[in-house]
Amino acid sequence: MWDYSETVKEYYTNPKNVGSIEDADAIGEAGALACGDALKLYLKIKDGVITDAKFQTFGCGSAVASSSMLTEMIIGKPLKEVEKITNKDIIERLGGLPPEKIHCSVMGREALEDALNNYYGYKIGEKSTDKIICNCFSVTENVIKEAVEQGAKTVKEITDLTYAGGACGRCKENIQKIIDSILGPKKINKEELTPVQFALKVNSILEKEIAPQLALDNGGLELVDIEGKNIYIKLKGTCESCPNAKSTVKNFIEKKLKELIDDEINVIEG
Repeated sequence: MWDYSETVKEYYTNPKNVGSIEDADAIGEAGALACGDALKLYLKIKDGVITDAKFQTFGCGSAVASSSMLTEMIIGKPLKEVEKITNKDIIERLGGLPPEKIHCSVMGREALEDALNNYYGYKIGEKSTDKIICNCFSVTENVIKEAVEQGAKTVKEITDLTYAGGACGRCKENIQKIIDSILGPKKINKEELTPVQFALKVNSILEKEIAPQLALDNGGLELVDIEGKNIYIKLKGTCESCPNAKSTVKNFIEKKLKELIDDEINVIEG
């Protein structure tokens, strides 16, 4: 069971500014209902100041608390000040969030950014050439590249040096891509694995690398069988009914297994 601060509990049980604004000057969205979490943020703006803000969210208590706190933080504030608000600021005002729930604060920041982008008609910070890879800790691509150049060779070592990937973990795949772009992809030699070792490796990656990512959106999977390079799985939770299930199987699960074990792996769901 996660340990929530009293502020999180208060903003979840008694959320502020729930609802919509019919004549909103800006609307921002983040997340997706199909994946378990979604947020819609409405802003009323006058003379460069946010005069009202309301939200509608579908998700866990942390999502409700983060969204509610965000509205409290931005009402009455000038846009230039609001632009600088990060998910870290939301977390601090809530008195902290469990690492597994930090993505809820990220969703709040993303919805705010989307609303401001729609209001301005252009993306905030679009002139920046340094892409943020880890939204939870605002770690950029250049920072990760510097860590690799300093000797980091694994995602864990990048996390130890920069904190990137240390919260929700959704950026770990992109971190690995940056490592691979510099050092080259690291694959296990398939000839060194016996059928038993192959099965154990597949199961280990499913449990440690893939299942935790699916669990962030209340999803999961079950390993059903292994026949040669064919991996049979069953999606569970929100993943089972997600309209993007096929994409999840091929573009995430199968891709990850191919990268880490064997590029001839075929993942079959059913």
